[in-house]
Amino acid sequence: MRTWQAIHSWSSLLCTLFLLMLCLTGLPLIFADEIEVATGTQAALPAISAQAAPVSVDAIVATAHARYPGEFLRFMTWDRDEPRRLTLNMATTPDAPAAAGHTLEFDDASGILLDEQPRKTGFLQFALKLHQTLFLGLAGELLLGVMGLLFVLAIVSGVVLYGPFMRKLSFGAIRRQRALRIRMLDLHNLLGICITAWLLVVGATGVVNTLSTPLFALWSAHELPHLMQSGQNAAPLRHMASVDEVIGNTKAALPGRRVSGVVFPNAHFGSAHHYLLWTLGNTPITSRMFQPVLLDGESGHVLYASVLPWYLRVLEISRPFHFGDYGGFPLKILWAVLDLMTIVILVGGLYLWVRRVARSAATGVGGHAPPPNT
Repeated sequence: MRTWQAIHSWSSLLCTLFLLMLCLTGLPLIFADEIEVATGTQAALPAISAQAAPVSVDAIVATAHARYPGEFLRFMTWDRDEPRRLTLNMATTPDAPAAAGHTLEFDDASGILLDEQPRKTGFLQFALKLHQTLFLGLAGELLLGVMGLLFVLAIVSGVVLYGPFMRKLSFGAIRRQRALRIRMLDLHNLLGICITAWLLVVGATGVVNTLSTPLFALWSAHELPHLMQSGQNAAPLRHMASVDEVIGNTKAALPGRRVSGVVFPNAHFGSAHHYLLWTLGNTPITSRMFQPVLLDGESGHVLYASVLPWYLRVLEISRPFHFGDYGGFPLKILWAVLDLMTIVILVGGLYLWVRRVARSAATGVGGHAPPPNT
């Protein structure tokens, strides 16, 4: 038990400040869509009549080309939660770097231009970058992954210690007549054991999410070239199939899935001779799971519908469970409440450790005093 106590104390101590940062930045990110609408960061969608005929994607593409003649449309994406929001990326050359492009946001239903160069600055963007990478890129992601593993270890060791500690206490007991340290310890243990399952799910899926960059890089290096070889046509494209046509062919080939993105024939983001479409399912879980489809750039015919490898499927499944954004606003409220409870657990654990160090210093025991839950 002393070994488990040491594991729980040190694994918790090493990751607590990082987890506090993740909880504090994750709280506003849960309600990012609502905050953007309330603050006017995101343009509101216009009201449309139920009898209004839908605007074709080709018409939106034509509007974008008319606004920027001579530029190339490289890719377009539909917002996952608001499919009416369609974002187009354009640049002066088809193979220009990602940073060299600019974006146009349209209403997919009415064809109205909503915004140009949507703002990617402000508090939410700052919180997102800090939450995902600590502004350190891949190194920050991997560091957070290590902290996530320590968090999972702290949870498991805490569960092991909980049984022996609670042997003489009723479940949920808060010894209100005792000192603040004891009351804080009881609250720390109670909240921790009540949301253990949620903590494990969020912690484990968070670790998986920190591996997204290397996992997609692995797929791009080993799987994407094989995908692009399917139906390879070395001759330059004489003309490009219409976007509506390739979307229709994709939906016919994959019924029950919707198109979430279109990569146009170009050498930088895909193939110079193919359309690459990304699709999503229609259930709460499959709506977060991508499946790429390759189509001939001239005819628009489906050449290959790839299934992502197991490690990317695990990654995609982990995302909705980590972010809690697959069940609408009520689930966001639940995630926020659990996030606040986690903050109380972390602050309580930090307080107990500080008190332990202070008591050790006062009694001259040094750094070998037993953990506070003994």
